[in-house]
Amino acid sequence: MAFTFTGGIHPKEHKNTKNKKIERLTAPKTVSIPLSQHIGAPCKATVKPGDTVTKGQVIGIVQDGLGVPVHSSISGTVKQIITKRMPDDRAIESIVIENDFNDTLCPDIKPCETPLKDLTSDEIIERIRLAGISGMGGATFPTYAKISSAINKVDTMIINCCECEPYICANHRLMLEDPKSIIGGATILLKALGLRTCSIAVENNKMDAVAALKNEIGSSNMFNVCIMETKYPQGDERQIIYALKNIEVPAGKLPADVGCIVFNAETCSAVYKAFAYGMPLIERILTVDGDCIAKPKNVLAPIGASYLDLIEFCGGLRANVKKLVNGGPMMGAAQWDIEGSVTKGTSAVLVMSAKETPTYTADGVCIRCGTCVRACPMHLYPSYLAMFARNDAFEECKNYDVMSCVECGSCTYGCPGGVPIVQLIRSAKVRVRAMK
Repeated sequence: MAFTFTGGIHPKEHKNTKNKKIERLTAPKTVSIPLSQHIGAPCKATVKPGDTVTKGQVIGIVQDGLGVPVHSSISGTVKQIITKRMPDDRAIESIVIENDFNDTLCPDIKPCETPLKDLTSDEIIERIRLAGISGMGGATFPTYAKISSAINKVDTMIINCCECEPYICANHRLMLEDPKSIIGGATILLKALGLRTCSIAVENNKMDAVAALKNEIGSSNMFNVCIMETKYPQGDERQIIYALKNIEVPAGKLPADVGCIVFNAETCSAVYKAFAYGMPLIERILTVDGDCIAKPKNVLAPIGASYLDLIEFCGGLRANVKKLVNGGPMMGAAQWDIEGSVTKGTSAVLVMSAKETPTYTADGVCIRCGTCVRACPMHLYPSYLAMFARNDAFEECKNYDVMSCVECGSCTYGCPGGVPIVQLIRSAKVRVRAMK
């Protein structure tokens, strides 16, 4: 029987690219690399216009506070440093680099020569920090800090391979094509945390990936592949922990507070590459799809490549565009600039017509059906939260635990009244934070 959680929904999967191998993006003429692609303090540029940079070279560092460095994803010349809007609407400086198409590798990039058994936790954590690795499942929390805060607190490590959002197949293809990097990275993370075993959570619509992982694991008893029910949002770390451990993460707490830590599959792969090849996080796999895309693909793209580069690589557009989304259709962010950049947290770029874009308006009416309550994986009352938010009753939003909402969108997806529930909740959370 597959592991699962209470609540959730079953949206149409649209896994159109699950059988399409990962293709490397044609080298772009320029990249625009944001100096903040993680939770925490933005980086300060260490280069200036006119400088020559190499592939993998550090171009931005965090001077104080939480954060990881940013590296150049190509070799070439720094053309300018501009301010651009990010998917989350932050105004962040970006370094624009013109490609010289030589792929000159930074001389500092070298594999880790010390055997894993001889490395300390601190040494592992520092290499992960210097590689600029942040969570690649969407949260973008710096991985080094996640490990540091969990040492001596956790007894359970979980690798999240669920990828429950519609359309996205990037992790699925990674499991099929390079399971070695996932298992290798997970082994390094286990060593850093002082743990001996971990669970790998894979939904039961990816049994070919389960077979690939088990084949890579072989007779090792370090890893246990757990089959999860295909349901959204199965990939949320709180739902995975509940499904596997029957433990709820309390409001305001982190997985480490209940003895668990969860890493995304591609984060594990990035960790492996940082040790095996010395490569920092300068590229990632993402799905390019949507009914406007002529040839949907899974693409290995350099950080800083534009949405336009990806669209052209996938054959261009075949329909009029209504919405461009960075990420999945449930939790991704709508974009206004086709020249926007791929970041460490970009799992997909979706281009959709009006036909595939649901319409929600301020006139949507709650019919008290309870669909949103049954769907909520956090056991909240989304209809009440939306009603309070509409009436500026933010104290009531707080009392009804609005901050526990994970913004998965299950409530909005199933609402027959067309109420933009999750958008109202997001607005309410901003106001509640301001109240604090």
